[in-house]
Amino acid sequence: MVRSSGLRETAIPDKPWLSRFSLIPAPVPIALADLVLRLAEAKSFRVLWSAEILEELERNLATKIGLSPVAARKRTDAMRTHFPDALVEDYESFRDAMTCDPKDRHVLAAAVRANAEVLVTFNIKDFPATAVKPYDIDVVRPDDFLLDQMDLGPATVLQCLQQQVSAYQNPNVTLGELLAHFETLGLPLFVAAVRERLQGE
Repeated sequence: MVRSSGLRETAIPDKPWLSRFSLIPAPVPIALADLVLRLAEAKSFRVLWSAEILEELERNLATKIGLSPVAARKRTDAMRTHFPDALVEDYESFRDAMTCDPKDRHVLAAAVRANAEVLVTFNIKDFPATAVKPYDIDVVRPDDFLLDQMDLGPATVLQCLQQQVSAYQNPNVTLGELLAHFETLGLPLFVAAVRERLQGE
């Protein structure tokens, strides 16, 4: 959520979301999560998650961001409704074989079960190469993931950014402000690519 006094962002503590081509952790700041879901809705990739991931997200929305339990449930229910084919099931039997950080083994197990190709996370260290290489899963930072989206479908990315800006009210936010905010979240390469594209139009 974007709030007044500039763009102040509260992050959800780190737990990944899955996508067909990427696994994206969810201490993802909300503005970044918003963009990722908009891109998924635009069919840039298919999002995937487990019930366990959504339950943890719901708890974090309430305890870390301060949403009421009702508001937190409303958000995760909206995710389930908008992406009905995103749920990964029957992954529990993979968990014990995972060698990443113990707290993230359920995430990697779901990624393996879903045949995800990329794991997107700010916490690269939680998913060492030795843990993901046997499953042909690449680990990349959100900045690199979104940069790839710009390379693959720049028009779609720009459209999603414009939709995101239009949705923000009280206060209104400009695209320039949103990009500056993304820069503070650690997305300099993505922001530079967007700005370069806008200058060329």
